[in-house]
Amino acid sequence: MRRFAAVLAVLLTVFVTPVANAAPVKLTASDFRLKESAYNPVISALDGVLPTVSFSAVLDSANRSASSCNPGATGQVAAFCWNSGDNDTTDWYPQGITTTADAYGDGLYEGRTAVLASWYYAGSGANKGVRVSFVDYSTLKYRHVLLVEPYTNSAGQPDFRAVTVHAGGIFLYGYYLYVADTSGGFRAFDLRHIWQVRTGDSAAIGRQADGTYEAHDYAYVLPQALRFADSAASGVTELRFSAASLDRTSTPDSVVVPEYNADGTGTRVVRFPIDYTDRKFAESADGYTHATEAYRVGIKSMQGATAIDGTFYVSASAGSGSRGSLWTFTASSGPTQKAGVFPADNEDLSYRGPADQLWTLTEYPGSRSVLAVRP
Repeated sequence: MRRFAAVLAVLLTVFVTPVANAAPVKLTASDFRLKESAYNPVISALDGVLPTVSFSAVLDSANRSASSCNPGATGQVAAFCWNSGDNDTTDWYPQGITTTADAYGDGLYEGRTAVLASWYYAGSGANKGVRVSFVDYSTLKYRHVLLVEPYTNSAGQPDFRAVTVHAGGIFLYGYYLYVADTSGGFRAFDLRHIWQVRTGDSAAIGRQADGTYEAHDYAYVLPQALRFADSAASGVTELRFSAASLDRTSTPDSVVVPEYNADGTGTRVVRFPIDYTDRKFAESADGYTHATEAYRVGIKSMQGATAIDGTFYVSASAGSGSRGSLWTFTASSGPTQKAGVFPADNEDLSYRGPADQLWTLTEYPGSRSVLAVRP
């Protein structure tokens, strides 16, 4: 009977008590590092042959319209959906999200409020890389811009090619758009050099035989200016840069990176410092940017993470057709799950501080949305 009672007690614990993740395990943050590259010198050469347009000009040239919709998130305070072509396409999948509140503290870039979303290419033929939707928040009109990497071609001419990364997370910081490179750290794209190119050929990319430039039929390209390559010290496994977000509530400003793993085994959340004076990651005396916080959290299927006033917020998906969760934890407590907060197939997170909105987006064709909840 004593053995039966003991087994019964275990069963009651399993089926009555909610299952909670173990408390976050603090790791040696400085083991996670980033190393800055030189600024891409080909950008100046392309400035001489391609017209440069402003961020605002891209918004004003918007050629697609999103619409208000209701994805049904818990605590939802804003939402829109893409046009039918972008909602249904299987060539491109949305992943990362940021707003102009990341760029500057007043929430504006060139006096405009905008939402930006990254998409990776999954279609046939040559990999077209990553496009970014520039959405005018006041009108919900938008235009896609292709990300490119400038280089000097075999003929010694300035050229560019597609950027073939997953782009699972993005954030603006001043005039840089940062894009997570899953196994490589970060790539930074310079908004001061948005170039207009010739359209008409969906297969063409870069410099053409007649000296013109094309970008898979996109009218504008945004060039990669810098790379921040990741590494790890002390034999630590390098971080998987599955997503990224900016935290303007920390001192100094910082960047939060979560690590995706479907079963959550060993998954980590890491924070890196970033410098508002030059809009780049803050270097230590050894030339590296060292993380300032790092935790092993064991959360399954982390798709995005950010932090607000010391509390970390994590979005986690639950498979096609199942609603996503919002997890929270601090340095000493949690993680705690809020199940079913997000629509199915939720992705990256971004905090729009001036409006106290936590933004995410969903990826699967036919049910794509962009939405914000009250954190």
